Amino acid sequence: MKLNILVFAAHPDDAELSCSGTILKHISLGYKVGIIDLTRGELGSRGSAEIRDIEAKKSSNILGLTSRDNLDLGDGFFEIDQASLVALVKKIREYRPDIVFCNAPIDRHPDHGRASKLALRACFLSGLLKIDTNQEVWRPNAVYHYIQDRYMKPDFSVDITEFWDKKLESINAFSSQFYSPNSEEPETPISSKEFLQYVEGRAVQFGREINVKYAEGFTVERVMGINDIMSLK
Repeated sequence: MKLNILVFAAHPDDAELSCSGTILKHISLGYKVGIIDLTRGELGSRGSAEIRDIEAKKSSNILGLTSRDNLDLGDGFFEIDQASLVALVKKIREYRPDIVFCNAPIDRHPDHGRASKLALRACFLSGLLKIDTNQEVWRPNAVYHYIQDRYMKPDFSVDITEFWDKKLESINAFSSQFYSPNSEEPETPISSKEFLQYVEGRAVQFGREINVKYAEGFTVERVMGINDIMSLK
């Protein structure tokens, strides 16, 4: 099944927090989008891997994804090694995405930067004929890094104003991880009520820079080309 956009995420909820508005927008435009979580988030202080599996399915339904897979590479311990690279190459060749989104290259959680490098390298390797996976080779046209906890200046931002409420719904599908007044789970950097206010503040910040209410930012590692300069905001 070919996808237009394939999103790699180190943990379930990375994509929801960082680029779910962009996912929703492009699905509304008729594009097929899928997510591949690299781990089950089993080292998280709240909830469990089994709970995160259920939450990911709920969020996937909210977003309207074409597919969602979990490679279960090991939360906190996956490496940029041959086994992990081949696992990603197989998925890239299976879904043949035009565009890949992946984690921020530098972030508070060390898994995020490592996942970013893993996905970027796998996208290149997937186009090499001599890596044999019994699949046709495929290399995406572009890889874009979504921005996560640490601020990075976006290379471009996507207006998600129309999809803000749905983005929040997809985030709140991971109820074990985020603010709940009745939770008896340990406090974490993302479980406070203020964290969701921070997520909104970041979207407002990126939105203000392109004269819209809410936006999500992305960085790139190569020069982008455009066909119509008048379509830029």
